[in-house]
Amino acid sequence: MAVTEPARLAVGRTAVLGFRIRAQQLDRESGTVADTAVLDFGVQDTGGDGAVWALACRGVDPAGIGDRELALLWTLRGAPHQYRRADLPAVAAAVRPYADEDAGKRIFDAAKPLKAAGIGPLTALDAVAEAMRAVVTRPMVKGEVSTEVTKRMPEPYLRFCRPCNATHLYEQTFRLGATRAGIELEPDTSPPVLRRIPSWRPAATVPPRFDLIRAYLRFLGPATPKQVAEFLDSPVRVISQRWPEDAVPVDVDGEKRWVLADDLDALSAGSAKVARLLAPYDLFLQARDRSLLVPSAERAKSVWVILGRPGAVLYQGDLVGIWRPRQSGRRLRLLVDLWTTPTTALRRAVAEQAERLAAYRGVTFAGVDVEG
Repeated sequence: MAVTEPARLAVGRTAVLGFRIRAQQLDRESGTVADTAVLDFGVQDTGGDGAVWALACRGVDPAGIGDRELALLWTLRGAPHQYRRADLPAVAAAVRPYADEDAGKRIFDAAKPLKAAGIGPLTALDAVAEAMRAVVTRPMVKGEVSTEVTKRMPEPYLRFCRPCNATHLYEQTFRLGATRAGIELEPDTSPPVLRRIPSWRPAATVPPRFDLIRAYLRFLGPATPKQVAEFLDSPVRVISQRWPEDAVPVDVDGEKRWVLADDLDALSAGSAKVARLLAPYDLFLQARDRSLLVPSAERAKSVWVILGRPGAVLYQGDLVGIWRPRQSGRRLRLLVDLWTTPTTALRRAVAEQAERLAAYRGVTFAGVDVEG
């Protein structure tokens, strides 16, 4: 006798976007570092309007963030992410690759020469971390660290870099090794300055709220193992083997996806009405189902360009356009390309958010130029 699968909750794009807006707290007007949920997952700090603007979009007053309250690490996909300093032991445990197969995929082209030399990717990351920990005994510029670590590592760890015209470690091995070594980045330094994390000791286990697979489902669900794997630069098989037991299937416009059981009710809550100017690398835009975020392929190309990526306009529960800053001296104008009719209410909402951005940057707001 055939077993009938229980009926699954069916939701559409509007409900999914609403769920993510609320889960990521984009709908709140005030909050603190302590109660900002996305800091469990890490807030990417790329570009001029990076992590702190992302926190401001979630109600955190930048002026109220303590000097040592946050810490900056190279973690997910090797990108710099901000975390609560108090959470670093748990974060360090959470971002470690799950296995050699996973580590090999995360370090990209570095895996091939290591494999040829009989060195496992996890062993390699440990070796790089040990060398970095020995080198970084004081704040040091990245290039200085790279030079000193390169001297300590044998040939399979190294490559000739044409842009630098020098031999050094593979970039992803260097970045992921830094976090493994208990090395953080000094904020607002270019080139990056690396320093030791005080009293460093990673957690022995990963608390559930820091688990990366659960975090993806919590903030960017409903999702598939493939989408989570793409986000983490991990093999799909590795993610599937570690899929949460309390993840339940739902239908999203006819596609089978999963969400944590505790989030089913929140998924049914519908749209979330809010206006925000999202930075180019805001977590909301990092979901791997880009065709759900922006159904138009042509518009999607304008959002996720390789160089000079714009921010996105979030309004009334949907992405309705892109924005670019036009700053001259101490004056900021915004160039906004809208994909919908620029109503008076929409124009007013964009202008209000642009004023917030100017205040965040510490410059004078000089207006918005709207296209579309």
